[in-house]
Amino acid sequence: METLTYAVGDIHGCRDALDRLLAAIGCHGAGRCRRLVFLGDYVDRGPDSAGVVSALRDLQAREPDAVTCLMGNHEALMAEAYRTGLGTTTWLENGGIATLASFGIDDPDALPHDVLGWIARLPTVHEDARRYFVHAGFRPERPGIDPDVRTRLWIREPFLGTDFDFGKHVVHGHSPQKSGRPDLRRHRSNLDTACVFGRTLTAAVFTDAEPAPVDILQVDARL
Repeated sequence: METLTYAVGDIHGCRDALDRLLAAIGCHGAGRCRRLVFLGDYVDRGPDSAGVVSALRDLQAREPDAVTCLMGNHEALMAEAYRTGLGTTTWLENGGIATLASFGIDDPDALPHDVLGWIARLPTVHEDARRYFVHAGFRPERPGIDPDVRTRLWIREPFLGTDFDFGKHVVHGHSPQKSGRPDLRRHRSNLDTACVFGRTLTAAVFTDAEPAPVDILQVDARL
């Protein structure tokens, strides 16, 4: 039986939208084999980062072989704020205050160790037969996975402005599309549809036969 792969864009603490999108995925893929790939940025800015992390960890526990959660730059900022204290102000100014509030704390040192451990173990890239999944993207210099982890978490240009063939279709988030629609290109698909800015949360549907999405599922963040 063919497996459907659902890739989910940046969630940023929008637990209600995540729950509704997961319900839509469940209906869409009923009776089919499925894989879920989350592209990072689960925390910051939105109202319930703690709830999003809890939901994803529970989903992984139930379907360990079918769920991949990638690290985003906001998870990296959060981990760094706890680990070294360097960059704490940057994290707090970019949504970290909302994340701390969702855990009922006001000090990064009080972040739950099990959550930090989960974040620290998140991979920064996932690959299947036809696609690379990454939070931000790769440098358009060579085919294949970019070896630089910071690039995978942070790049915008020149990745977004260059129609480069990396050898597989690149599925990413990180750069919010204020239109609420995914940016679907020949060699890449951007699924960050600005959920936390009141637009939509998006899942792209992939099959084993085609590298690009065959369907798009969305929920409105404002409901």
